[in-house]
Amino acid sequence: MLQLSPEGFTLDGRPLRLLSGALHYFRVLPEQWPHRLRMLRALGLNTVETYVPWNLHEPRPGTFDFTGLADLDGFLRAAREAGLYAIVRPAPYICAEWENGGLPWWLSADPEVRATRCRDAAYLAHVDRWYDRVVPLVAGHQITRGGNVLLVQVENEYGSYGTDTGYLDHLARGLRARGIDVPLFTSDGAEDFFLTGGTLPGTLATVNFGSRAAGSLARLRRTRPDDPLMCAEFWCGWFDHWGERHVVRDPADAAKTLAEILETGASVNLYMAHGGTNFATWAGANAADPATGEGYLPTVTSYDYDAPIDERGAATAKFHALREVLAAYADGPLPEPPPPAPLLPPASIPLTESLRLFDVLGHLAGDEVRAPEPPSFEELGIAHGLVLYGTRIPGPRGPYALTAHRLADRAHVFLDGAPLGVLERGASASLPDVAVPGPHARLELLVESMGRINYGSGDPDRKGVGRVLHTQQRLHDWTARPVPLGHGTPDGLPWGTPGTATTGPVLHRGFLDVREPADTFVGLTGLSKGYLWVNGFCVGRYWPDRGPQRTLYVPWPLLRPGANEIVVLELDHADAPHAVLRDTPDLGRLPL
Repeated sequence: MLQLSPEGFTLDGRPLRLLSGALHYFRVLPEQWPHRLRMLRALGLNTVETYVPWNLHEPRPGTFDFTGLADLDGFLRAAREAGLYAIVRPAPYICAEWENGGLPWWLSADPEVRATRCRDAAYLAHVDRWYDRVVPLVAGHQITRGGNVLLVQVENEYGSYGTDTGYLDHLARGLRARGIDVPLFTSDGAEDFFLTGGTLPGTLATVNFGSRAAGSLARLRRTRPDDPLMCAEFWCGWFDHWGERHVVRDPADAAKTLAEILETGASVNLYMAHGGTNFATWAGANAADPATGEGYLPTVTSYDYDAPIDERGAATAKFHALREVLAAYADGPLPEPPPPAPLLPPASIPLTESLRLFDVLGHLAGDEVRAPEPPSFEELGIAHGLVLYGTRIPGPRGPYALTAHRLADRAHVFLDGAPLGVLERGASASLPDVAVPGPHARLELLVESMGRINYGSGDPDRKGVGRVLHTQQRLHDWTARPVPLGHGTPDGLPWGTPGTATTGPVLHRGFLDVREPADTFVGLTGLSKGYLWVNGFCVGRYWPDRGPQRTLYVPWPLLRPGANEIVVLELDHADAPHAVLRDTPDLGRLPL
């Protein structure tokens, strides 16, 4: 049994320093888990930490998935086989730069849920149903039952959000009632308001930071003199947003801070030890103002995080710098890091076939809905993708400005089928000089969702568009047709048309022939913004016109010997589109 004291942790009467690293099973393909876990051991770690994203495991109310990327049971078994203890953080909220912070999108579609992350009765009913499924699974892997789980978290960084400690108590009691008997913990920033709002009496408190370790741990000690010291998230790297510069941290600086943490006697969890990838539509977003949700900043597909183990599992200069620090606290010699998977040779694959999205809506879209005002994605029952909204503007009139309020997040605007421009969430959600020369015109907005905001205390990040105005006049009587994205590419599309279509939205296809599957990085040349599928698996969003990420990591398990299908949905514009295979990633360039 794990015991806690001001001096640290003991397991079965022996001192145990938790040297942990974050590795999220849902950002790495299951075939790659054993390699990544061996890399953690080679780094000098004895524990792996993972969040558990509620929205991945319960995509619809009462419908659960624990297979493939969602195989939490398999991941915990793999961690034990690798000789690692485990720390599990089972939501309901996880942050993690993950879509909606792990909260399911459908909570915003339930009219009974008036608020989340508090003692709202309808919200807690959903949480309790989630805990009924996930907590017994985690409980079966506890150290007290012959497994490897040492600690389980209550919520996540709650001091950054609220003060409803009764809600935290409900979660803690729910974990205990469903079989968790290892120590529970909370994790928060090191400022006083984080710690006073997010901690729970009788539950281990930990802190998260990236620098100034001694001061942060001293504040924790003053707040919790009877707890062992632990940094539950040492941010040794950072994440990227579309349109911002790629963030890197000097390896020597990260190693210096890690040494400072360990010199205090504290346990530590490297966040991230290995970042992985935000596949499909799982990347989240941030707000420039976390209190209001204003200033939308969507997160890129790569979650490389400038971590010591890079996106494809290779050791970096930071790996070796941190390993040198950790080796001094190891029980014996560290194992050598296993080599990463081989890489495909560079190549350029022409995407020679194309289909206009509007010509194949019957294969992709759901049923059309009519409403006085544009319904949200949530009201339409769609997690992510596109919605084609349409209405009529009476005429003759104008020209006047066309404005889309509460746009989330990007819209291609068409008038009588002709493209007028692109609107984006924020300052550019208006087009000037839209005229209707005849008795009426058909207005269409193809709205794309990006990630839901995963951090802050703003309102729920609903997707779609609110009121649409032509001058000061609301436009009514809308149709809406949802196009879900993030799942496999649909069967039965009438491929075979030469790739002559250029203006988006257009689907493009080509084939990659390989002798043996291997890793690769795919750059999409002649393309602007969209989504990439490989053999039906949605790798994620690309946006080289915005940057900084300009290649997408394609792991070897997605490929097979012979022909491999590459499909992109290009939303903006294509010019001789190619999928270019590269042997190094490009995560850090902004367009000129």
